[in-house]
Amino acid sequence: MCSTLSYGVCPCVITPQKYRKSSVKAQLLISSPTKQAALPQISLPEIPIREIVYRQSLRNSLQVDTNSSPRFHPMFLEEAYQRCRNICAEYAKTFYLGTQLMTEERQKAIWAIYVWCRRTDELVDGPNAGYMSSAVLDRWEERIEDIFNYRPFDMLDAALSDTIHKFPLDIKPFKDMIEGMRMDTRKNRYANFEELYMYCYYVAGTVGLMSVPVMGIAPESPLSAHTIYHAALHLGIGNQLANILRDVGEDALRGRVYLPQDELARFGLSDEDIFAGKVSDKWREFMKEQIRRARFYFNLAEEGASHLDKASRLPVWASLMLYRKILDAIEENEYDNLTKRAYVGRLGKLVTLPLAYSRAQSVPSLAFL
Repeated sequence: MCSTLSYGVCPCVITPQKYRKSSVKAQLLISSPTKQAALPQISLPEIPIREIVYRQSLRNSLQVDTNSSPRFHPMFLEEAYQRCRNICAEYAKTFYLGTQLMTEERQKAIWAIYVWCRRTDELVDGPNAGYMSSAVLDRWEERIEDIFNYRPFDMLDAALSDTIHKFPLDIKPFKDMIEGMRMDTRKNRYANFEELYMYCYYVAGTVGLMSVPVMGIAPESPLSAHTIYHAALHLGIGNQLANILRDVGEDALRGRVYLPQDELARFGLSDEDIFAGKVSDKWREFMKEQIRRARFYFNLAEEGASHLDKASRLPVWASLMLYRKILDAIEENEYDNLTKRAYVGRLGKLVTLPLAYSRAQSVPSLAFL
């Protein structure tokens, strides 16, 4: 169950010293007796954000080698991006609307990234997923290397190659997303949140790291690029956790449980309760804890959401607000995500866009300083 299609990025930025402080803050909030009483204190794996930021900054400062750059006919590229646009408009309508305020060059780049993420996701969750094998993912990884070396296989790949030429994207988040697909082929249980956190990074946090170089950072923002990337990761984690909580019942039908096994046991629950669709008081208390954790990551993401370039903020805020509404819908269903699917209706989406637009116009806050 991948969530690359829960597309969104969010910024939140910290200098090295502040980064350590923010990490402590995150751990304290996870285990705080006043705010998160039931959540255990944990030490999360480190995501290599610093090295990704460094490599992308290096790419940004280097002069483009015109001999190795892609050479596509303008009409060919126009059609390639148009196809990406059509796919985004069909399968991610709200997000697509949010991209309309972005500059044309950024729009095209985001559509190209979205399409690659969708195609990657469909290798595991799409109509031909039954034919999936490790060899398919190995070939897909070779293909992203070819795209970065400006040797696209098809028209959609060409749009991404052109995007990579124009923006300082790093290949690691793309490869890490493919690793998330590999996890889905060999793993259907997660012993603890540390394991689940890494899965969420691979399949969703990576999307944010891909997108920040395209969306850009507000010139007036006092925050560092590192913090912006960190917040992009937080939004991806929050989105994926919301997806997991929404899809518990559907995943169970496929024999998959994307919930921390140790936390289930702590509440006296097991996989059998999930497969039986049993919504007990213990399940409701367990779900309250999981929802608190997802909201925690959304809160971290929100603190930096207005530090992106102003023209790029709307899709970020729309994603953040809509995925929060999934959590609200689970609560409205009395925590029954075993037999009911929580969803945000068309009206809810339409109401959210003006609110997201309002937040997108806000002046970057100095809250992190």
